[in-house]
Amino acid sequence: MFTQPQWLKRAHGIGFVLFAASSAFMTYFCMYAFRKPFTANSYTEFDDPSWQVSFKIALILSQVLGYLCAKFIGVKVIAEMRHQQRGLAIIAMIAGAELSLILFAITPVGFNIVWLFFNGLSLGMIWGIVFSFLEGRRTSEILGAVLSVTFILASGLVRSVGKWLIDTLNVPELWMPAATGALFLPILLLSVKCLTLLPDPTLADQQARQQRLPMDAKARWQFFKRYWFGISALILSFLLFTGFRDFRDNFAAEIWQALGYGQEPAIFAYAGIRMALIVLIALGAMVLVKNNKTAFYVNHAFILFGACLLISSTLAFESQLLSAKAWMVLLGAGLYISYIPYNCFLFDRMISAVGSTANAGFLIYLADSAGYLGSVGILLYRTFVMPEISWLNFFITASYWVGTVAGFLVLCSLSYFSIRLSTQKTSAPTLASINI
Repeated sequence: MFTQPQWLKRAHGIGFVLFAASSAFMTYFCMYAFRKPFTANSYTEFDDPSWQVSFKIALILSQVLGYLCAKFIGVKVIAEMRHQQRGLAIIAMIAGAELSLILFAITPVGFNIVWLFFNGLSLGMIWGIVFSFLEGRRTSEILGAVLSVTFILASGLVRSVGKWLIDTLNVPELWMPAATGALFLPILLLSVKCLTLLPDPTLADQQARQQRLPMDAKARWQFFKRYWFGISALILSFLLFTGFRDFRDNFAAEIWQALGYGQEPAIFAYAGIRMALIVLIALGAMVLVKNNKTAFYVNHAFILFGACLLISSTLAFESQLLSAKAWMVLLGAGLYISYIPYNCFLFDRMISAVGSTANAGFLIYLADSAGYLGSVGILLYRTFVMPEISWLNFFITASYWVGTVAGFLVLCSLSYFSIRLSTQKTSAPTLASINI
């Protein structure tokens, strides 16, 4: 058993930031090894002409549906989870995900699709647990920015590992996802242990960012009812960003193939590293904004900037002003600049700005549960309503729609909160409505 180092108890300084950020980053990075490697395969040899969808689409739908269910469950579980339960919860969920991948490999093709549902169900709450270690601190933006890079880097890199296992070690396609997860398991266990060593936010953190406590059903409803319009606008915009992000992530291989880069296994890492640098610089700058209300508005501005980048980069690509590689990097950067604040900074700063004693996990999972409805909806729409359109053309069309509609919804939220927060005094609710 590890004991908490004395220097960590001070909960500030460069040493703490490096330790906390790297622990969270590696935990969530390793989670992707249990979630995404299977998408590196095409599985065309397993397609059944009598099915309405390909085997790969069936797998993606199954996993996303499991992820969706986990998000709805997480609205309650993450909001109410006690701090001492978090480490064991992550390990139990990862164990369930790996077991699902093993059962996927040994179950006859067709019937094994169901195990991807349980894989998604096991993994869908890990983000909220990991971020709960980081929220409510004066350094939350820095920690969240580093953690959020996993969205960009991890997916492509674990797929590259999966392809390496198949091409170099001749691991069978159906066993590759479980083998990839097993490779990352020791690092994940060490990272989770390091996360559990982090001390709670200090008194100074609580004074700057509000105290973060579990929320029971009454507290969650009161908070939502108080700011329902702004929260709803943000959730609907996140629904679109999440659906588009998941579509891009799940079918990156097909999109790169259509662009002429299908025979370059390193293309995932190429784009991921460049997007990560752009996003980290852009979002990391938000830590410089000390005023919580101003930072909350700046989050909206960054999301709007990302939406504009989605539209403008696609226009430039279609006008042949950008190469395919440059377009995919800039579009991906714009998408993640819009997507990431919902998972880290936006709701963390919102709680601080409105002066409520709450936790960001509740709002993140409220948005996530809607977001994965968007993932399922976009995938089903492409599969059944527009099956004749190519992956690339659908991707281009979706980038315009998502950038425009989601951008409008974010503008609505910004207008609402600008008016609402300018007329209210910051005051924290009593703790009587919060289950401590």
